[in-house]
Amino acid sequence: MLKVNVVSLFPDAMAPYLAASIPGRAAADGLVEYRWVPLRDFAHDRHQTVDDAPFGGGAGMVLKAAPILEAVESIGVRQGPVVVMSARGRRFGHDDAVRYSMAEDLTIVCGHYKDIDQRAVELLGAEEVSIGDFVLSGGEPAALCVIDAVVRLLPGAIGDHESASSDSHYEGLLSPPSYTRPAEVRGETVPEVLLSGNHAAIAAWRQQEAERLTKERRPDLWAAFMATERQDDGAKS
Repeated sequence: MLKVNVVSLFPDAMAPYLAASIPGRAAADGLVEYRWVPLRDFAHDRHQTVDDAPFGGGAGMVLKAAPILEAVESIGVRQGPVVVMSARGRRFGHDDAVRYSMAEDLTIVCGHYKDIDQRAVELLGAEEVSIGDFVLSGGEPAALCVIDAVVRLLPGAIGDHESASSDSHYEGLLSPPSYTRPAEVRGETVPEVLLSGNHAAIAAWRQQEAERLTKERRPDLWAAFMATERQDDGAKS
């Protein structure tokens, strides 16, 4: 079982999402356990203060290091990574989701306000992770994205492995388009090959579409995919 620990100022806002759909079913089936660690429980003044003005001046408030450190330490012995959601972190990707899903536990710290004291990150040996080049009001929505991406990879979380293996990024490419009944919607029809029953032709079409879309929309992923293909070809020769 994967244990996911979430340090947050707003754990009640996150819990309903993880009680629904795949994250909720995975918890009900004993594949994952969510533990909420309210950050204000580790403030020691009557106002439960967890933030302060930044040294050096500037706008915004910064989450203090001590409450974060105490919150994570309250979890006890950890066997997996500590992740801080941060707009300046490296980009979270599928490989990270796979790595986190194989750990015994995953601890996520959700920042808020302007920033968190960098000493908390360093003393915890945490990874700073971002879900994209934009800024959110807090780390909670980003943490939910990470948790969802991780939990759906747990064995048994999804009905069959093929469902996950055909997702975007699983093999380094974006997924091909999907269609379902009826075969025509307002004049738009399903590609004939998908109606042919020819599984080899369908597989080839899906591969071609995955490559086309990746090349058009994510040239960075396409370059990485081609580099991997060249390495594989070199290893076979």
